[in-house]
Amino acid sequence: MRVDIVSLFPEFVAQCAAFGVVGRAQERGLLSLHGWNPRDYAAGNYRRVDDRPFGGGPGMVMLIDPLRDAIETARAADPVQARVVYLTPQGTKLTQAKVRELASLPRLILLCGRYEGIDERLIEAEVDEELSIGDYVLSGGELAAAVVVDAVARLQEGALNDAESAQQDSFEGGLLDCPHYTRPVEHPLGKVPEVLLSGNHAEIARWRRMECLGRTWLRRPDLLDEQALEKADRALLDAFRARYMRGIDEPDGDA
Repeated sequence: MRVDIVSLFPEFVAQCAAFGVVGRAQERGLLSLHGWNPRDYAAGNYRRVDDRPFGGGPGMVMLIDPLRDAIETARAADPVQARVVYLTPQGTKLTQAKVRELASLPRLILLCGRYEGIDERLIEAEVDEELSIGDYVLSGGELAAAVVVDAVARLQEGALNDAESAQQDSFEGGLLDCPHYTRPVEHPLGKVPEVLLSGNHAEIARWRRMECLGRTWLRRPDLLDEQALEKADRALLDAFRARYMRGIDEPDGDA
């Protein structure tokens, strides 16, 4: 997958993507990152990329031409068609389902705004999609672009050492992930649940499923469509609720 970053600070995104899973994806040839700075396409001695907004008001607005030239250069750098995504608080909220969709594309061009934003005419002419990583405002789109790059890179086949890791992530299948434990079994902060030590894979799978359902019910009920749950999942959720109401941290053997 090829991702082009149009930004005043493309090296920032590249640095964020140089480590861990994303860095490994690049080393394995699964992800290719390229940066394009609109200042390189700006006219005049000062390489100006912004100006005051018409109608007055605070801040500056990014100019059309330097951004458009950077986008067009990025498009021309590879014959494969690219989707242009503008990172903005006004965009559709990024979800794991959207990440999967983007990860399946051969190319992305991520457009990072600064200041008060980008001239609306450029957005209408060049942008295919607007995305937001949350209901808050950042100084620019670079952090959001780094988030998108990380999320799509880890879904590239071969990026993770264990492909099942991505399948068990939160939001895959619409639920939050279950709790995880490692050594030691006993610690001053508590014990590992007995079911995870039992070796009974069916019971472990059942416990994990119940925890996924229960955590989603507790923390993100907006994600849980109980009417669409299978009968077995409804029973597990009922068992979790009963345990929760009793104030018991670990499920009964017959929960």
